[in-house]
Amino acid sequence: METYFDYKKTKIMKTKSISGLTLAILSVMLMLPIGLFSQVNYSGTWTLNQTKSNMGEGMGGRMAAKALTVVQQGNDLSVERTQDSRDGEETKTNSKYTLDGKECANTGIMDSKLKSTVSWSADKATLNFANTMVFDRGGDPMEIKSTEAWKLTDAKTLSIASQSTTPMGDSNVTLVYDKK
Repeated sequence: METYFDYKKTKIMKTKSISGLTLAILSVMLMLPIGLFSQVNYSGTWTLNQTKSNMGEGMGGRMAAKALTVVQQGNDLSVERTQDSRDGEETKTNSKYTLDGKECANTGIMDSKLKSTVSWSADKATLNFANTMVFDRGGDPMEIKSTEAWKLTDAKTLSIASQSTTPMGDSNVTLVYDKK
C-alpha cells in the first residue's frame, strides 16, 4: 500500500476552513448592535412634551425650549432653540457644536457667553454636553454650569436629562421632545 500527500486536497480543505472562519466572523459582526459602528442622528424638529417631562423645581424647567430644530451633519451639530422670554415673547437662539469633545463658544440666553464641549458616550447612543454659561451683570458675572445627556428613547422621542448648578441652587430636569 502506497501513501502519498495530495497537495491539492490539502489546499482545498484549508480554503474551505478559511472561508468558514470568514463566514463565522461576518455572522458575528452582523449580530452586533449597529450603535457600535454608527452614531445616532438627532436631526429634525422637536416639540416639548410637558406631560412626559419632569420640569423639576427652580428655574431649569421654566427656561426649557418649547421647540428645537436640530441639524446634524457628520461631526457638526446646530441647534435652534425656541422659547418664551420673561416678557412672554418668543425668542430663538442658535448654537453650533462639534461632536468631538472640543470646546465650542456660543451666545446663550440673555446674551450670556456659553462654552460647551460635546462628546458621544462609549456606545454612541447618548450625546453628552458639558456647559458653562456666564452672564455679565454689570461687572458682577454669574456662572451656571450644566450637563445635558441627549438620548433617543425611540425614533420619535428625544429625552434630555439636564443638571445645573447656579448661585440660586441646583436643578435637575428631564425634558421630553416629540419629533414633528
